Amino acid sequence: MASISGNLLYAAFILYLTATFFFGGAIRDKRKVYKKTSKWAQIAITVTILGSVAHLGYFITRWFASGHAPVGNLFEFITAFSMMMVLAFIVLYFMYKVSILGLFSLPIALLLIAYASMFPTDISPLIPALQSDWLAIHVTTTALGSAILASSFIAGIIYLLRAVDQTKPSLKTFWLEVLMYTICAIISFIAVTSVFRAMNYESVYKWVNKNEQQAELVYNLPALVGPHQGELITQGRLEAIVEVPAIIAAGKLNTVIWSAIIGCLLYGLLRLFLRKRISAVLHPLLKNVNLDLIDEIEYRSVTIGFPIFTLGALIFAMIWAQIAWTRFWGWDPKEVWALITWLFYAAYLHLRLSKGWQGEKSAWLAVIGFAIIMFNLIFVNLVIAGLHSYA
Repeated sequence: MASISGNLLYAAFILYLTATFFFGGAIRDKRKVYKKTSKWAQIAITVTILGSVAHLGYFITRWFASGHAPVGNLFEFITAFSMMMVLAFIVLYFMYKVSILGLFSLPIALLLIAYASMFPTDISPLIPALQSDWLAIHVTTTALGSAILASSFIAGIIYLLRAVDQTKPSLKTFWLEVLMYTICAIISFIAVTSVFRAMNYESVYKWVNKNEQQAELVYNLPALVGPHQGELITQGRLEAIVEVPAIIAAGKLNTVIWSAIIGCLLYGLLRLFLRKRISAVLHPLLKNVNLDLIDEIEYRSVTIGFPIFTLGALIFAMIWAQIAWTRFWGWDPKEVWALITWLFYAAYLHLRLSKGWQGEKSAWLAVIGFAIIMFNLIFVNLVIAGLHSYA
């Protein structure tokens, strides 16, 4: 069953990649870019649906193989998150028939699947803290809400790439390029981790953890940062340049730093090859975009995703926290950033409805909101130690 699950996820990846090219053909069609009966678009959405069915098959078969909802670690959560994001895109596509959404949604789903594959993929028993029916209720609802909110980011970035003047440098073009760099950093993380994994690279540190216990920390990338008072016990490996306190997950922070460095190199090479900002290269692809329609899609995504996120990330989370830890709230880093995410999207709706923040202002808020979600998913999970560090 586990092998079937893995094959289905691989099939979903291939189908999403194929559909991306067809969506590219749909927007490059000079005749009717957004025509409902466009053959390119029809093939693209059909292949996307097939990929989504395979992705859902992966989720169900892994659930049967493991005996629990497959959201118990980062690999499982991110693949579930990407599945729900594609499902949200499919619903939005049939509502609005906008092919450009697919050209941006599917590559992000592909990156998420590839990113997830960098973490351990083996099926393993749940730790006692996760052995509860609330795992499926809380985590899957949170993933669904976050995935729908991610659709607002996709619409927002399309809006900004179309609306922002790319003919001259400005603060707006700078922040758009920061976003392009971030994507390069994620691609770099996948690439550099794959290379060192193929080399079977490993270095081990002996250290005393925050519970004053002897422990070992295994690095799969050369160590740039090491654990506090750690001792390298693997011969012939790079010694860490700096040490970090026990509250910081040194091995995971090391991966983030590697991603940032290689991301800079990749971004620099792309700029050298393209000889212009990446956002400026993408701008001509969006010349036929209806900005009012994209703005509506962005807003609709938030109005649907926000209550689902509220239910999963706050209400269900607090109920489970009371059952597991005998308190509704404990200021754990994950809890704090879930609250920050909720407050941000609440502010988004307030500014949109009360202050009339539409169009470009709203799009920037959607991009910032997704950045907060990704910070919570990646940095808080990987770097900051807390009660949710088992993820």
